[in-house]
Amino acid sequence: MGNRHMKVLPVALSLMVTFESSITMLGFPAEVYVHGIMFWWALLAFIFSNFIGVLIWVPLIHPLKVTSVYQYLELRYQSRGIRLMGTSVAGLGTIFYLGIVLYGPAIALDAVTDFPIWASIVLVAAVSVLYTSIGGLKAVIWTDVFQCLVMLIGMFSVIIKGTLSAGGTAKMFEVVGNSGRLNFFNFDPDPFVRHTFWSLLIGSIIRTTGLVFNQSSVQRISSMPTQRAANKVLLFAGPAFTFTMSLAAFEGIIAYAYFHSKGCDPLASKQITNSNQVIPFMVLDIFKTLPGMSGLFLASLFSASLSTLSSGLASLSAQLTEDFIKPTFKSLTDVKITIIAKLSVVVFGMAAVGVSFMIVNIEGPITQVTFSILSAFTAPLTGLMFYSAYFPRATKKGAVAGVVSSMTFIFWISMGQSFSTTLKKTPYLPAGPTDQCAAFGENSTSLLNTTYLYSSTEPTITPTSVFSGFRENEGLDRLYAISYQWLSTLGIFLFLVIGSLVSYVTGRPNPAEVDVRFILPIIDHLFPFLPKRFRKWCYGGAPFEKRQQLLDNMDKGIMDQEVDFISIVDTEKETNVKAFKEDDINTAHL
Repeated sequence: MGNRHMKVLPVALSLMVTFESSITMLGFPAEVYVHGIMFWWALLAFIFSNFIGVLIWVPLIHPLKVTSVYQYLELRYQSRGIRLMGTSVAGLGTIFYLGIVLYGPAIALDAVTDFPIWASIVLVAAVSVLYTSIGGLKAVIWTDVFQCLVMLIGMFSVIIKGTLSAGGTAKMFEVVGNSGRLNFFNFDPDPFVRHTFWSLLIGSIIRTTGLVFNQSSVQRISSMPTQRAANKVLLFAGPAFTFTMSLAAFEGIIAYAYFHSKGCDPLASKQITNSNQVIPFMVLDIFKTLPGMSGLFLASLFSASLSTLSSGLASLSAQLTEDFIKPTFKSLTDVKITIIAKLSVVVFGMAAVGVSFMIVNIEGPITQVTFSILSAFTAPLTGLMFYSAYFPRATKKGAVAGVVSSMTFIFWISMGQSFSTTLKKTPYLPAGPTDQCAAFGENSTSLLNTTYLYSSTEPTITPTSVFSGFRENEGLDRLYAISYQWLSTLGIFLFLVIGSLVSYVTGRPNPAEVDVRFILPIIDHLFPFLPKRFRKWCYGGAPFEKRQQLLDNMDKGIMDQEVDFISIVDTEKETNVKAFKEDDINTAHL
């Protein structure tokens, strides 16, 4: 937690680059290159989701002074099993995410050098594991700040030089507009259309809200000395997210205009076989007369990946020690727990490497692969957090049923989207010209040692298998064809429905007896302008008017994870917190 006295700016920058990785540096430009600029609406969602975090999560989690976000679940349900379920699902999701992040730099190096993919994956993981295990959260945050600067310098270098090489801003937008890539607006409500305004903005707001519930985010929220400082972190990080990710998406526009001006689309001519390699391939060519600049871009790419890897590994280590080790082995000294935490970083790094090797053969922009697979983990967790925070009558059984049903259903769909051999996917937009590929290849000083897969006298025609028209899917493929941007929304909705039904059937608690320290009144957040008396009636009997008083009077010892809350008894004159138990000892707290 950095002693809970970290400063706003470095923590905000660290949070920003935590979720900006090789997926941002490679996947976003690739997405725009082959599908157009409409993807930008998904980036705008980060501003709204962080604002939701300020509204909901900071006031809920910061006063509790927890290290692991899943401590909150144990306090909310008085169930250690719910806490372990939450941290296990989140841990699996983080490992999958880190595996995808490791994959990014590997395919970039593969595009421009002979460096083996497996060696790149192992090398990046080893570096990240080394400094994360030694330095802890402080090392993660301050290296994130440095890596943020390197990343921004690399991105601005590519944007400035790429725009000039493409013929200037006006020429660039003219070429891109004629190709149909300035496709900002599509208001089709069909959820099976890959990208629409609704799926990209609304679906992404719901999906990215889960990032605020992420352990990496909660560690940074809890590291701030005050709730106001934690709010500043999120309010700064939201627009910063959108700005830097917009820069990455803009690189996709530049890349298309540049290769169009050269008369050689690298995907259509098969100079590269993966759309995620477009930017490294372009960088190598535009900086061929400027020694060191290609290395600067690779440095920015690796910085983006290392920042995400280190934050993810640190959060996994915190979850393991706080949720599993400390409660199970109570006699361990702090020194031994620290050693276990450091060794766990190594183990989790090895697991991420294994996942990275698994996904090497998945095709398509890395953004879709990421959002599709991770929805199976983020959707049930986000649903669980909303269910816990806003449903006073939520129960343990409802939480378990919601997680299991949501995770199973979304994982099934995401696997179908990634591995179905009969699924007809949305085609790419028309490719650029290839008539000058021979001359382009002769004049390039590319580090590629492979032979171009086209004749020197007869350029390759755009592959019809890639750019053919979209055909309707049938059977299960129709279900798999749902936009990956809606998967998180679907999973959260399924969770809330199943969880509420199970809670209703198995017996809901009396709202007057719930501990409102761990619940928020949704009516106050959605309609704060309504009369106070009406909002109190909407509480449904839950004593939310006592919430702030309970938080102010809360003894810090109560928050220890080994203390089991039994009940809170309210009277007209005072609030008595009683009937706590730790093993066989009953302690009364006033």
